[in-house]
Amino acid sequence: MKGRQEEEEPGASAAAPSPSPLPKLFSALFYGICSFFIVLVNKTVLTAYRFPSPLFLGVGQMITTILILYVSKLNKIIHFPDFDKSIPRKLFPLPLIYVGNHISGLSSTSKLSLPMFTVLRKFTIPLTLLLEVLVLGKRYPLSIIISVAAIILGAFIAAGSDLAFSLEGYVSVLLNDLFTAANGVYTKQKIDPKELGKYGVIFYNACFMIIPAVIISFFTGDLQQATGFKQWTNVLFLLQFLLSCVLGFLLMYSTVLCCHYNSALTTTVVGAIKNVSIAYIGMLVGGDYIFSLLNFIGLNICMAGGLRYSFLTIRGPDNPKNSTDEEKAMPGAKS
Repeated sequence: MKGRQEEEEPGASAAAPSPSPLPKLFSALFYGICSFFIVLVNKTVLTAYRFPSPLFLGVGQMITTILILYVSKLNKIIHFPDFDKSIPRKLFPLPLIYVGNHISGLSSTSKLSLPMFTVLRKFTIPLTLLLEVLVLGKRYPLSIIISVAAIILGAFIAAGSDLAFSLEGYVSVLLNDLFTAANGVYTKQKIDPKELGKYGVIFYNACFMIIPAVIISFFTGDLQQATGFKQWTNVLFLLQFLLSCVLGFLLMYSTVLCCHYNSALTTTVVGAIKNVSIAYIGMLVGGDYIFSLLNFIGLNICMAGGLRYSFLTIRGPDNPKNSTDEEKAMPGAKS
């Protein structure tokens, strides 16, 4: 597959044993930190301040992304191709996935407690693994699959003790899982520097989807609720809203960066480890965690599976048990 071969060439050079592994490690840490903080800030904006418009918040993040990248391009800090009629074809289906990920992610954050939200987000991992096999043609060793299975087992155990059931919240999170998995896999496929590159993918995604997002926000009443919100004169709320917009850009950038240096599956597992960390924090602060032994055990199994996956991928290039075919099939997964 031509698209796949073109996409994997930069990843292959990044994953070669000779270059330093620091870009892989730092890109994963950068993504984890950005993802960690945006969940906390969005949770504050949407629940603590009761901001009623998650779609409007997503539009703010898109506008911030467009402005930052466009100004950076004008000042020659970064480079990405000028618009031409081939760009929509090169990006498809990323723009649709992108807006679906934004809408479902912002909606789900406001409908569940932080611990339960982080548990259900684990289902992104098997979906990512499946899509990498189907779309990118990758193969993973049994040890990696067992680690992923441990994360999912822990999620099932933890979810079984959830007393705050919300059907709408569950559906939103599971849709967000599907969109997140697809976003990671197709981003990995589309960031060929010979075509759009990292910045082009982020910029044109935001450009193509901002108008549909505004239209959806208007017809659902989300925009009207945002304009009528009474806290716009509250300086603390305004600062956190703007912080969420900036973090939205950083999250998009860090996701693309982590997918570039690693694999989509590794990016997803980093997010899972981050989410378990948030669940631990939710036990101590926030007041919306209902403790149960099964939930606590399940979270610890999730963390153990995630750490095991991280260990296996970090030592992957030095592991003689990995076959040559696997090394060729997953150059970015061994981070």
